[in-house]
Amino acid sequence: MPIAKCPALFIILTLLFVGSVSSPAADGQSFAGSSTCAECHKGETQAWSHSDHGWALREPSPENVLGDFNGASYSHKGITSRIFTRNGGYFVETEAADGALHEFHVRYTVGVRPLQQYLVETDKGRLQVLDMAWDTGQRKWFHLYPDQNVGAGNGMHWSGSYKNWQARCAECHQTGFEKNFDVKQQAYNSHWAELTVSCESCHGPAAGHVAAARQSKTSAAPVTMPTMIKLGAGQQANELAVCGPCHARREAFAQDSPPVGGVFGDHYNLALLNNGLYFADGQQNDEVYILGSFLQSKMMAKGVTCSNCHEPHGGGLVAEGNAVCTQCHNPAGRSEFPSVKHAAYDTPTHHHHKSGSVAAQCVSCHMPERAYMKIDKRRDHFFRKPDPLQSKAAGSPDVCTGCHQDKSAGWAAARITGWFPNSDRSWQDRSPFIAFEKGDRSPHILEALAGYVRNLARPAIARATAIAQLRDSASPRLKEELLPLLQDESGLVRAAAAGLTRELQPPEKFSALKPLLTDPLRSVRQAAAVELAGIDSAGISPEDSAALDQALTQYRESRMANADMPESHMAIAGLALSMRNWQAAETAFNQAAALDPQLDSAWLMLARLRAALGDEQGAASYLSKGLGHQPQSIDLMFERAGFEQRGGNHQKAIDWYRRIVGLDAGRSDAWLAMASAALQIRDSATTLDAANRVLAIEPDNIDALVLASVAHYLRGEMDRARDNAARARQIAPAVRLPPEIEQLLGHQ
Repeated sequence: MPIAKCPALFIILTLLFVGSVSSPAADGQSFAGSSTCAECHKGETQAWSHSDHGWALREPSPENVLGDFNGASYSHKGITSRIFTRNGGYFVETEAADGALHEFHVRYTVGVRPLQQYLVETDKGRLQVLDMAWDTGQRKWFHLYPDQNVGAGNGMHWSGSYKNWQARCAECHQTGFEKNFDVKQQAYNSHWAELTVSCESCHGPAAGHVAAARQSKTSAAPVTMPTMIKLGAGQQANELAVCGPCHARREAFAQDSPPVGGVFGDHYNLALLNNGLYFADGQQNDEVYILGSFLQSKMMAKGVTCSNCHEPHGGGLVAEGNAVCTQCHNPAGRSEFPSVKHAAYDTPTHHHHKSGSVAAQCVSCHMPERAYMKIDKRRDHFFRKPDPLQSKAAGSPDVCTGCHQDKSAGWAAARITGWFPNSDRSWQDRSPFIAFEKGDRSPHILEALAGYVRNLARPAIARATAIAQLRDSASPRLKEELLPLLQDESGLVRAAAAGLTRELQPPEKFSALKPLLTDPLRSVRQAAAVELAGIDSAGISPEDSAALDQALTQYRESRMANADMPESHMAIAGLALSMRNWQAAETAFNQAAALDPQLDSAWLMLARLRAALGDEQGAASYLSKGLGHQPQSIDLMFERAGFEQRGGNHQKAIDWYRRIVGLDAGRSDAWLAMASAALQIRDSATTLDAANRVLAIEPDNIDALVLASVAHYLRGEMDRARDNAARARQIAPAVRLPPEIEQLLGHQ
């Protein structure tokens, strides 16, 4: 029936689409708006209107605001915020960027379950996400990051650069988003086709489709319908291209939403399985939004796609409980996935738990949950088999001992082996990754990583991660052996392999990377360009030079598209350093520090740059500014101590090293530097104490043994001086010793 005759749906759409407009998309096509789609697709619209996508961003109204704004208050770390309404508007009074309490008008709501957040406008056009959110289940206010101690002026404060909506969130919560960030004015003039994740976020701009559909109703002649991206069963590539960008940890190359279904590597860099984002065994750790996990899975390798399990419009699952999994994992199997073993899985003979219990759910063992934003539980899409021993080795959650907390990983592993004596876990085995993460750089481990990379059957994202680990650790010989990976089928692998060329001579390096400058994927072209930045152009043809310039330009443009993010300016500065453009590097590092004053790496690089240019006072100024914003930064303290040593102020340097070990007594490098500084002023007691502290941590530290030997010599303790020197010579026969110590050894 006509939409006007369906009052409930009409009300929902009115609430959702106030302010939506028809505007051109990134590919030049026009948006029609979801209210127009609803004229024909009522069932889909009804399901979508109650979904997480439908609630991704809404204007505040009694129907859309779920939090308590009836004069409520919430206190956190000494700041009491007031939450109230006035004249039909929704307001929050809380600590602002200047440290004082200010009122902010709520412009939009974000989300529906399990929490709802609120956007406020701090400056004209600048939207910030409050850290105070509403728990829709418990119906109470809570803080998203209660353990963080960040106040006004900190980049992690809700008013800081890391909580800016346009920089961090908008592209995936709005349709047809255009950031329009003005770098000089540091201001936004953002536009969008429609609030929230609408029909056209996934299906693409539909104005042409709508026009053709309407024409077909009145035209006697056949009407050609514009092609729209095909989604559904058997469309894994398309679904990953549509769903992946917003369900991934990645960095975008442009300010605006890219064409729907565009090739991922043309528009984004996908984060690899780096420590901090993922555990070394591949499990999710930080908030990584699913795609990186799914790309590791055997499900992905066998062609499973999002809509096999998820109903795309309502956002729920296609079946209840284990029935989602037993669509395929059952005695009859499923024709689309012929490699699935035909067997009964939803039975105690497989899950070994009481039927119907939480423990008997497939997801309990194969998709463990991890909470983000304090209460938002998300399941890991790696679909691993439980492996208690590898989880223990990786320091990652183990689904078995997570429940059986009184049992050991060994106990759990023995039970699993008893149940499944022939279980094959080779697909998910990350033993060399775990060893590498623990600091093992032995040839055996590096060769094992190289072997993993060469195995084309392994997940590309894991192979690319292994390459990134080998880049700075493998021998030149091993890296040269891996150079054929520059022609790998996977763009992730090709981009990572570009880093293997760093130790090559310029002619060989350019020859190896030249094909990547015209690679089909922008992510690969940019990776090659960064490696070639600053290379001697002698002998490079004009055509090749133009290709390099174009790839470098694309890289700069991609970074400037995110010029509202400090990390983009750090990357721009890094590129400028490679090209020996010191002024541009300093400008970019300063911009990064302005966006995040607590970014100690920016202050550190500014100080080092000034020192390298012979401006020690400039270096000192940057260090003072950095320590003013980040007074407990060990890296900045180290740099300040080094500055004092270069100036001959060894006692001041010692004082800085004492501050460092006061924060972290295990920093052997700080103890060693303290010993060296103390020796400069012939403070043998401090030298000896600091050197012994190093040896307590690293018994075979050659430098500490030599320093201890010299300190004992200065104190007249010749036997001890000789013992330490002999120990150093035993460990490293070629170690250079002061002549006096050599003479002692000669008198043994």
